[in-house]
Amino acid sequence: MSKHEIEIEIANQHHKQSLFTATKGNCFPLGATLDEQGCNFVVHSHGGSSVELCLFDKYEKQIDSYTLNSSHAHLWHIHLAGIKAGQAYGYRVDGEFKPANGLFFNKNNLLIDPYAKALSKVQHSFVQAQSDLDDNFVAKSVVVDDHFDWQDTEKPNIPDQERILYELHVKGFTQTNSAIPLAMRGKYLGLSHIESIKHYQSLGVTSLQIMPVFSFMSEPRLSDLGLTNYWGYNPINFFSPESRYSQYDAVTEFKTMVKELHAANIEVILDVVFNHTAESGTDGLVLSLKGFDNRQYYCFESNKQGVDFQRYSNHSGCGNTVNIDYTWSLKMTLDALRYWVTEMQVDGFRFDLAVTLAREETGFTERSAFFKALMQDPVLSQVTLIAEPWDIGPGGYRLGAFPEQWKECNDRYRDTIRSFWRGDTGKVSEVATRLLGSHDFFPSKFRTNTTSVNYICYHDGFTLDDLVSFQERHNQANGENNRDGHGHNLSANYGCEGPTEDQRINRLRQQQKRNMIATLFLSQGTPHFLSGDEMGNHQSGNNNAYCQDNQISWINWERSENDQLLHTFTTNMIALRAKSRLFGDLNLNDSDPECDIVTWYHPDGYLMEEVDWHASNSQAIALSLREAKADGEHWYLILNASSYQIACELPDLADNKVWCKMLDTSCADGALVDNNSQETSIHAKAHSTILFEAQSRNKK
Repeated sequence: MSKHEIEIEIANQHHKQSLFTATKGNCFPLGATLDEQGCNFVVHSHGGSSVELCLFDKYEKQIDSYTLNSSHAHLWHIHLAGIKAGQAYGYRVDGEFKPANGLFFNKNNLLIDPYAKALSKVQHSFVQAQSDLDDNFVAKSVVVDDHFDWQDTEKPNIPDQERILYELHVKGFTQTNSAIPLAMRGKYLGLSHIESIKHYQSLGVTSLQIMPVFSFMSEPRLSDLGLTNYWGYNPINFFSPESRYSQYDAVTEFKTMVKELHAANIEVILDVVFNHTAESGTDGLVLSLKGFDNRQYYCFESNKQGVDFQRYSNHSGCGNTVNIDYTWSLKMTLDALRYWVTEMQVDGFRFDLAVTLAREETGFTERSAFFKALMQDPVLSQVTLIAEPWDIGPGGYRLGAFPEQWKECNDRYRDTIRSFWRGDTGKVSEVATRLLGSHDFFPSKFRTNTTSVNYICYHDGFTLDDLVSFQERHNQANGENNRDGHGHNLSANYGCEGPTEDQRINRLRQQQKRNMIATLFLSQGTPHFLSGDEMGNHQSGNNNAYCQDNQISWINWERSENDQLLHTFTTNMIALRAKSRLFGDLNLNDSDPECDIVTWYHPDGYLMEEVDWHASNSQAIALSLREAKADGEHWYLILNASSYQIACELPDLADNKVWCKMLDTSCADGALVDNNSQETSIHAKAHSTILFEAQSRNKK
């Protein structure tokens, strides 16, 4: 018997009267895995000298502890017979405690299992010093029974060209919706309540992009200000769903939500954060990965002597960076993703600050182990992958640099469309590029038309209503003297900062919202729509409401007449896109005899020339989209962002065809039009979008 085995035998002598019988157990899989006899526990710690498993009762009082066996690859494991689902546990890892050298092994610290499938709780924030923390302040990991009756519900099979992303927050979407039972508001079950599903289906969205649901905690700084990390981009564990969004059982209620959404043919795409954790930097707490192996799980800056373990790399702006270049960090990330797809049945992921995940020793690389591992994985290679293609580290802006199966959030689309519609001149060339899928970043030879995730508004920025109501951000409630949040919003207030009773201004604001919604759904790419924008939701000018768990962030379901009209308009625009083959997936391969054809026009009716593309005063453009086949679709779109009316000549059609107006955003009621009027020339009013369809003369 080895010295280590003797130490384990001695340490476990006091367990002879225990409720649970301990055996060596298996070294895989990681985490807590139930079987018919009990539960197998496995964790990884490269630098620890010993690992202790601690068990807790329902009052979170420690009732027992066991020293784990050490195996190859620094895996620590034990099997306890008699353990059942619901058992609370945690770990203590002993070893060197030398913070100056990046070593935080300390048997006094209770640690969260990095593979925990559920947590008993997560403190809103920790304000005590690390030395003051006792077991009551640390979330307990919980053993989970994976069994769930999915009732033969299948995942939706949404084609890329039909996907409409609808971004929402679990709590904020339903918190004030009186049509949903009070107990379900702000919860997973609220998102899948029949009233919520009716809203998604009536709107026409196909996919919910849900803001972070990994168990998270707030930063002490926010707690000191009486605020909280509302958005959830501060995870403490990558496997466990946030318990604050559940009534009783977060895992079961999350699965129930997914089941109900899938039954309604709605995808679930999670916004996930793997780039950093809530343990933060040098002054952060030791809650999980730091205590298991700080030097391996996190990235550090260098100095003349080598690695400086006092300086965490901070590519996220949140204090630390997870080292995905480390084998066990990469494995943990992939295991977590696979768990959410297979066990929790989600359909895809939007990766926060995705550049960080592909950083290796020399920085971001398109040939990173992370990308390769995803591509070869038989499960993960089949799901929807969306990148936020930047972080704040060196060379962090990487729009267009992700592998071909990825989609990318396109901030250039956002900025171009915002700038054009607020009246900035000389933008028509870039507007044309953005309308057709941003092939300057996503060449059609390598990327599909759906690669570009087009958006006007996202959670981190102005809502659509605020975008047309505020010239400047108003983030005073965040406690940072209005210094936080993006300062380059490309917004306009049209004569008054904030709400006004001026009817002229309000009419123009509503029209501008219709213009941007119409542009979004008539553009090539994958549309991303911020929940609430379809019904005039606002945040009172706050463009960084990450810490506002209150009426500022919660969607207001009390709708005015204008809000109702905007909802109808949005619904109709999504329906128009859905019925068209061209707006969803325009084929730009002109070597195909059946290809789609794009023709650009000056609003006066003549073809765009080189001088027109570069005109510094241009504010309007028109284009024809048509299929080459005789009975194919044919559309004519006019965008007039100027403050004056312009006369427009429509292209000639065959004798049996006429132009019929289908959309005019200058209509006071905001409705789409289908009056079958036969047009040859029109006047496009100021700040308007007009869409025509070529129809047969005898069509009724």
